[in-house]
Amino acid sequence: MRQLSLVLALFTGLFMACQDAPATNETAEAAVNVSPSQSDEKAMKVSESTAGYKIGEEAADFKLKNIDGKMVSLADYPEAKGFQVIFTCNHCPYAKMYEDRIIDLHNKYAKKGYPVIAINPNDPDVVPDDSFENMQKRAKEKGFTFVYLLDEDQKVYPKFGATKTPHVFLLDQDRKVQYIGAIDNSPQDANKVTERYVEDAIAALMSNQKPDPNSTRAIGCSVKCKK
Repeated sequence: MRQLSLVLALFTGLFMACQDAPATNETAEAAVNVSPSQSDEKAMKVSESTAGYKIGEEAADFKLKNIDGKMVSLADYPEAKGFQVIFTCNHCPYAKMYEDRIIDLHNKYAKKGYPVIAINPNDPDVVPDDSFENMQKRAKEKGFTFVYLLDEDQKVYPKFGATKTPHVFLLDQDRKVQYIGAIDNSPQDANKVTERYVEDAIAALMSNQKPDPNSTRAIGCSVKCKK
């Protein structure tokens, strides 16, 4: 009887461990057809701790290759009042969901001094869909109106602390970080957006105010690093 109880306890423990095991990146990235729950939306409002820049810190300039082959840095925008630095990519379902919204953000705010600077942080050896050639193809297909840069050596995204695609870092005119996180509160359905975090943050800066909230949790795929 005692042996039977031990066997049952062991089986129960293994079952619970399997139930609690975290999903793989592939599973998490594929599970995008379920509408976000209230808990998902609440989670987006929780700031995400990163090893990169914090609110108020000045971001160092960088020089990365754009899809047109030219090297681009923030210093190339002397008239900018700020920057929407968005780490994104080709393959991630969440990044794809936000492509049209990123285009809209650039078209709406670049003329007001806040251009989108899109950066692909992924290693194409890990995810071939995120190669430079595929970046060029995707930009052409979608009609990107903003620069789309490749963090080829993967040295820029760790400085920012980007962990997801997409992941936004809003900089002011002095390149100080004023907002970090998600674009809005509805990744999967633009028609259900009720909080436009980036737009609200830009509006605050344009009014000489501090964004509130100044950070949210980015929802997306993990950055794919060199193995």
